[in-house]
Amino acid sequence: MLENSFFRILNKTALWCGVLIFFGSCSQKAFENRAKLMAYVNNPENGYTKEKSINGIDFSITYRPTDMLVSQQLSDNLSEKLIDSLRAKYQDQIYFNVTLSKNKQEILSSVNNSRNDFGAMVNQLAFGMGNKAHLFTRSKDTIELLDYIYPRMYGMGGATNILFVYPRKEVLDSGAFFYFTIEDIGFSTGEVGFKVATKPLVNEPRINF
Repeated sequence: MLENSFFRILNKTALWCGVLIFFGSCSQKAFENRAKLMAYVNNPENGYTKEKSINGIDFSITYRPTDMLVSQQLSDNLSEKLIDSLRAKYQDQIYFNVTLSKNKQEILSSVNNSRNDFGAMVNQLAFGMGNKAHLFTRSKDTIELLDYIYPRMYGMGGATNILFVYPRKEVLDSGAFFYFTIEDIGFSTGEVGFKVATKPLVNEPRINF
């Protein structure tokens, strides 16, 4: 009887330990400031950034957690009400920052000096990337792009940055992973594709404001 009681207690203890480990592993990581969150997200080992280099062009796609966007809207006002309001503002969309660079410079720096070629590339980046970038599920269903933002840096940045916005529910419901592709925009790279797991995005890191 004592032996049976001992094993019942042991089994219950093991069960609770398993539950605690499970929930502990699923808990969101929280960082004390935006800089530490960015460092974590920008590390490819953590699953939020994917990188490729093709024909001298460096590509990366990085998920932008909600709290990273929230932190950009905050000043000295760190009221819980404002933070909750900003989180609600961004929670229905999902954001990916795509960077393209050559020799650690914006890709515009590698365009021929021809005014026509340069103007065509500026126009492509500012107005045509919605037709060049695609996000689709493992079953090849395309997820509609909501918006994208290309801020001109006029040679002051180390890379060309473009922020793509998609509906969060459709992306996270796409399965274990989805694909993000960028067609060749004139640098002889061919189509560049990334396979992105959804699990890290569901359990996105946060900031302890």
